[in-house]
Amino acid sequence: MAPAIEVRDARPDDAGALVTLWSEMAVGAGHQARLLTAPSVESAQASVAKHADDPSGRLVVGEIDGELGGMAYLRQTPISPLHDEVTVTVEYLHVSDHARRHGLGKALIAEAAAWAEHENCPHLAVVAPPVAREANRFLARLGLGQAGVLRFASTHTVRRRLAAEHAPNLLALLSSRRSVMARRAQLARSPLAEDHDDEQYDEFTLPAAPESAGT
Repeated sequence: MAPAIEVRDARPDDAGALVTLWSEMAVGAGHQARLLTAPSVESAQASVAKHADDPSGRLVVGEIDGELGGMAYLRQTPISPLHDEVTVTVEYLHVSDHARRHGLGKALIAEAAAWAEHENCPHLAVVAPPVAREANRFLARLGLGQAGVLRFASTHTVRRRLAAEHAPNLLALLSSRRSVMARRAQLARSPLAEDHDDEQYDEFTLPAAPESAGT
């Protein structure tokens, strides 16, 4: 007898099972979930409650014989900044090992496609880790071709790498500006500050930024 499969919107009382699914998903090498802090049951409950009031996003779960075994985050986004069309993007698609080979993944994608049609979205996109070969083969069989590569990092990491790329010029510029500001502050505190005319202050001008600082 085929197992009973149901896909529905997540509820706050699913939080514990959702945290377990997240942990399983984060184990997969190359998934962006590995770079994020593991959610707590409390934070998951609060987030699920928010999704209930979001008309452009849904967190759906899949049950097999009454046991929660998969999840997917669906959201509507413009397909590009120059087009009117909206796409439904499927993110954080995951099915537990015990629930695989029973059609739960297809049911989650079917729910995304049905929602896209209901919302008049002509396109469907699915985010999948490039190293997840089985998942990518599954998506390819459903007609989803590769459209790009999503790269993920913390803002701090990107800013640090950008600073390293421009270290010689950028660090020199910042050091020079700090020296100027410190000198101005020292003059402002000096009892003789009133004796300095505008021409003397004009000597302390900011250096021109190197061409590479803005790239």
